[in-house]
Amino acid sequence: MKKVFYLTLGCASLGLGAAGTVLPVLPTVPFLLLATYSFAKGSERMHQWFIQTSLYEKHLATFVNGQGMSRQTKRRAMITVTLTMGFSFLMVQQRPLLQLMLAGIWCCLMLYFIFKIKTIA
Repeated sequence: MKKVFYLTLGCASLGLGAAGTVLPVLPTVPFLLLATYSFAKGSERMHQWFIQTSLYEKHLATFVNGQGMSRQTKRRAMITVTLTMGFSFLMVQQRPLLQLMLAGIWCCLMLYFIFKIKTIA
C-alpha cells in the first residue's frame, strides 16, 4: 500500500513538474524533487527510469549531486517563488503580521538561492 502511495505521488509530482517547465506560475524543481523522493521510496525501477530522463538531467542532476543549479534554473525558481509569495502577500492584506512573516520567508529563500546554492555554467 505504501509503494502505491509513493508511486502515485511520484507520478502526480512528475506531471506537475513537467507542466511547470512551460507554465511560469507552477514551480518545476520542487515537484521534480518530490518525484525523485517518491520514486526512490516507491520503486527502484521507476527511480532509475526517472533519473535517466532529460527532465531530471536538465533541472535536478547537478543540484542533487551537490554541484549547484544553472543560472536559468535558479532564476526560474526564484521568479516562481516571488510570484507565488507575492500572490499570497496580496491575499492577506488585512493581516500585517502574516505579511511580515511572508516577507521574512521570502527574504530567507532569496538569500538561500543566492548564497547557498552554487551557480554553475
